[in-house]
Amino acid sequence: MRLKDKVAIITGSGQGLGRAYAFAYGKEGAKVVIAEINLENAEKVAKEITDTGGEAIAVKVDVSSADDVNAMAEKTMETFGKIDILVNNASIYYGLENKPLETITEEEWDRSYAVNVKGTWLCIKAVLPYMKEAGGGKIINISSGSWIAGAPMLLHYTTSKAAIAGMTRCVAKEVGMNGITVNTITPGYVLTEASKTMKNKPPGAEEMVAQMTALGRNEQPDDVIGTAVFLASADADFITGQNIVVDGGWVLN
Repeated sequence: MRLKDKVAIITGSGQGLGRAYAFAYGKEGAKVVIAEINLENAEKVAKEITDTGGEAIAVKVDVSSADDVNAMAEKTMETFGKIDILVNNASIYYGLENKPLETITEEEWDRSYAVNVKGTWLCIKAVLPYMKEAGGGKIINISSGSWIAGAPMLLHYTTSKAAIAGMTRCVAKEVGMNGITVNTITPGYVLTEASKTMKNKPPGAEEMVAQMTALGRNEQPDDVIGTAVFLASADADFITGQNIVVDGGWVLN
């Protein structure tokens, strides 16, 4: 087990990709904190992990709230005594509507940045003191291939995910001497429930994206978890500040 006895906080892990990361980490021996704004979903995932012999707790958190995020870190320390891994997965994605940039409201823009960008920063701030004291840690930020592709009609989401890649580089340089690695995973168009139910998608969007990939198929949650486990493991100890694209060759840059 590559993550045996490691403690991992995964935000937004009550569904979709976050849930997939949580199960993968649990199978690799990690103690997982299901940090999720929907506590019912978080508790369900935590129970599924513990029912299969793993260790997990559910914590209700709005990542755009400093108080919530700090409480999340404190609860993790109280329960498990350390924080080895942080996966910044929470974002505003479910229920997004494809729309022209001039019709995006200020509220939609601000909420995207509050969760996707500010939330990532707040979570990093919250765990850093504990990782520094321990002499190391792994921070994995989740971006999106939409910013590399220059996806239209999702400007608020796409630009917020571009900010994540820049944040990763800056934080990696700042905390590297503390033994902490910081990397970004950039998935492509993953067929999660959120992707399938996105509003005003072009007809045949899934088929179109599948044809654009080098591998000729759509991306599934299981296609991303191997990279997430690798970056959290000792195998990636000398990798930091990187943006790892996992999209089946959708965007070749």
